[in-house]
Amino acid sequence: MGKQVNRALRILAAGTVTAMSSIALAELPTYQQTSSWYANGEAALAAKLADTRTEKSAKNVILFVGDGMGVSTLTAARILDGQLRGESGEENLLSFEAFPHTALIKTYNTNQQTPDSAGTMTAMMTGVKTRAGMINVDSDGLRADCAGVAGNELNTFIELMEDQGRSTGIVSTARITHATPAATYARSPERNWESNDGLSEEAVANGCVDIAAQLVSLDVGDGIDVILGGGRRHFITTDNGGKRTDGRDLTAEWRDRYSEQRAAYVQSGSELAGTDLANTDKLLGLFTASHMSYDADRTAQAKDEPSIAEMTGRAIELLSKNEQGYFLMVESGRIDHGHHAGSAYTALHDTIAFAEAVKAAAETVNLDDTLILVTADHSHVMTIAGYATRGNPILGKVETNDSHGAPTGAPALAKDDLPYTALSYANGLGFADLGGETNADARYYLSADTGRKDLTATDTQAPGFHQEAMVPLGSESHAGEDITLHAIGAGAQLVQGTLEQNAVFHLMIGATGLPVSAE
Repeated sequence: MGKQVNRALRILAAGTVTAMSSIALAELPTYQQTSSWYANGEAALAAKLADTRTEKSAKNVILFVGDGMGVSTLTAARILDGQLRGESGEENLLSFEAFPHTALIKTYNTNQQTPDSAGTMTAMMTGVKTRAGMINVDSDGLRADCAGVAGNELNTFIELMEDQGRSTGIVSTARITHATPAATYARSPERNWESNDGLSEEAVANGCVDIAAQLVSLDVGDGIDVILGGGRRHFITTDNGGKRTDGRDLTAEWRDRYSEQRAAYVQSGSELAGTDLANTDKLLGLFTASHMSYDADRTAQAKDEPSIAEMTGRAIELLSKNEQGYFLMVESGRIDHGHHAGSAYTALHDTIAFAEAVKAAAETVNLDDTLILVTADHSHVMTIAGYATRGNPILGKVETNDSHGAPTGAPALAKDDLPYTALSYANGLGFADLGGETNADARYYLSADTGRKDLTATDTQAPGFHQEAMVPLGSESHAGEDITLHAIGAGAQLVQGTLEQNAVFHLMIGATGLPVSAE
C-alpha cells in the first residue's frame, strides 16, 4: 500500500464537541495526505465542524451514487415519477430531494473540465482528485502507465472502514468492476483493465493486476462482505463464457477464500431472495455477464434480476449484523448508460428506481447512527426546454400555452415546422426510428443534409425512443456542471455550500469519527 506514516488529522476546530474528537491519527501515504486536494478537504471540514457542533457521529455510512444523475436528470425524473402516478409532476420530489441537507459538488478531474467516473469516484473515495480514467492513483501517475503506479497509490474509505473492523459492501447495476464500484476497492491507472484480457503488455510486464482479481483478493480487514452487481464475465474464463484468459475462475477463488466462513454465491434475483442472511457472513452476487438490465427492461421482461432496492435491502440486512458499523456504496450505474444512448426513457426510469432504493434504506436504518449520502459522479448533456405547459408529458412533444396562458392543445412547431420534444441532448445519437429497426443503423444523425426528423406520428414516450441531439456523436457525452449532494442522518449537517468532489471523503471521515488507518 506504499509507505505509511502517522500524522495528526488536524480537522477539529476549537469548540468542537467531544463526540467528534475520536478522529485521531491517519496512516495514509504521505503523498496522499500532503496533496493539495486532501489538505483543502481537511480545511473545509474543519470549518464545518467548528460551525455545526454536533453530538452525533455515524456508526454506519451509506453512499448512494447515481451515475450521470445531474440536476436536469433529477428534475425530469421527479416529473416523470409524478406523472406515472397521474399527477402533473412538477410539484413532486424524489425521496432524497426531501432530505434536510444539500450541497453542490464540483466534478472536474485534474486534467479534464468535463469528468469521467473513474476520476470522480476516486475523489469521493480517497479525498484526492486525479486524472480521468484512473482509479485510486494520484495524478502524478499517467493513465494506462503501470510503471507509474508505484508511489502514487491512494487508499480508500472502504479500506479504512475494513481496517477498523467495520463491515463493507458494494452494490451496482453496472459491472462490479466498472469505474465507479471499482474505485471503492481497486488501484489501476486504466479503468478498462477489468479482467486480465484487457491488460496491456506494459501492465503485465510491470506487475499490474486486473480489477476483478483485486476485488477477490483485497487483503484489508477480511475483504468486502457484500458484493452485488453485474459483470460475471470478468470473473470467469473464456471457455466458460467469460473474458479471462489466465485460466482463473475468480468466483471459485472467492468461495475457496471464505470456505471456512458462511459464504454464499448467487447468480439470480430468486437466489438472492432465498439466501438466509442470518446464517451468511459473506455474500457475492453476479447476476449478469455484463451490466445488469435497465430497470424498465427488467420489469417489462420479468427478468430474474434483483432490483437496486432489493440489492440494497439485502446488503443492509447482512451488514447490519456487525455492531461496530458498516459502509455501503450503492451505484445506479445505468442512468449513465441510458443517457449515453440518448434514451431519456431508460435513464429516468433507472433514476426513479434509484430513488426507491434510497427511500427503502432511509426507512430501514436508524438515522441516529447512520449517515446517508446521495450524489452523482457527473452530469449529462440532457436539457429540458421549449416553454412546455405545466403537466406536459416530460417524455412527450412540447405543447405550449397561448397568449392567455392556456394550453394550445397541439404540439408546438419549430422554425422548420416540425414538432420537438421537451427533452433533448446537446450531442449524441440523435433519433431512432421506431418504425424501423432498433439497432444502431436505425439512428439518424442530425446534419445539414438530412435535417430533423418529423416526429408527428412518433410516440416519443415509448421505450426505445432516442431524443434528438444537436451535435452528432457516436455516444452522448458527460457534462461539466455541478451535481448535487443530499444528506440525512448522523453527521448530515456537514453537507452544505458548494464543495469540491473530494470533500465527500472528508465529510464521511468527519461524520464517522473514524480513527483513520489503512493497515
